Amino acid sequence: MANVLVFAETRGGDLRKVALEAVTAARTLADRDGGEVHALMLGAPGIASKAEQLGRHGADVVLVVEHPGLGNHSAEVAAATAAARAKEGGYAAVVFSASAQGKDLAPRVAAKLGVPMAADVLSFEKTGSGVSAQHPGYASKVVQTLTLTATPAIVSVRPGAYAPAANPKAGRIESLAPAMDPASARVVVKEMVQGRSGRPDLGEAPVVVSGGRGLRAAENFKLVEELAEAFGNAAVGCTRAVADDGWRPQSDQIGQTGRTVSPQLYVAVGISGAIQHLAGMRTAKTIVAINRDKEAPIFKVADYGIVGDALEVVPALTAAVRDAKKGH
Repeated sequence: MANVLVFAETRGGDLRKVALEAVTAARTLADRDGGEVHALMLGAPGIASKAEQLGRHGADVVLVVEHPGLGNHSAEVAAATAAARAKEGGYAAVVFSASAQGKDLAPRVAAKLGVPMAADVLSFEKTGSGVSAQHPGYASKVVQTLTLTATPAIVSVRPGAYAPAANPKAGRIESLAPAMDPASARVVVKEMVQGRSGRPDLGEAPVVVSGGRGLRAAENFKLVEELAEAFGNAAVGCTRAVADDGWRPQSDQIGQTGRTVSPQLYVAVGISGAIQHLAGMRTAKTIVAINRDKEAPIFKVADYGIVGDALEVVPALTAAVRDAKKGH
């Protein structure tokens, strides 16, 4: 029986959506050999109340580490605890999310265990020679197949690559102690400062509306904001050029040197489609592009394209979305 360990991310005392995605992904691997999914969750006292959500999405066991010093993420404590559990449990694989937290944590655990890892994968499966993972390469122009033969196989899954799926399991809770005292960590996070509130996180939003230089001026970015508001569940992103010009904060940048997103719907407004930007969004399930240039590279990856001035098209699209939602 090949069990799988999942690191379930939390923030501010709540489970993140990527935690449920990771459990869903791990379930597909464990089911092949009749194994179990064990979800490891760290946080301040009270975080155990979130364990039920992991059970509903496929976790057979939820390993809860509660400590007053874990109100904020501690990479050292999390890595030491995850590595210790992975060694003790003899897992076939350890699954992380390829979020900012996961990108910090997964390599630490792989190093502690002395095994390689596959980062930012789109999918993975058990094969005769180990675990095979699909990884986007060369700025997402190709998809590479990586095979991990070491045990455990360490993988981090791109946010949005797996949709959280209801798969009720026992979800029985086991309490664990952290593998090291949080107070002894060399780096301690004292405070988490949240950005603008009221919008979903870019990595978790089902819809992302992103703007580029085609909007022509910073004040026109309000059109992107209004379209996102019309959808109601959308995050707002931008290109590097827009962030460099100060129209939007760097945290909104999507692309090779920014955030990577895989929403159900990505609306590219006034974005030409440079390869660096495509690397951050081309795995979106549906892509809609709005651009005046019918030869813009963005149309080569778009499922739907609108050739026209974004300043004219976006208000009409926003009105249409609002009208459509009125009927539901």
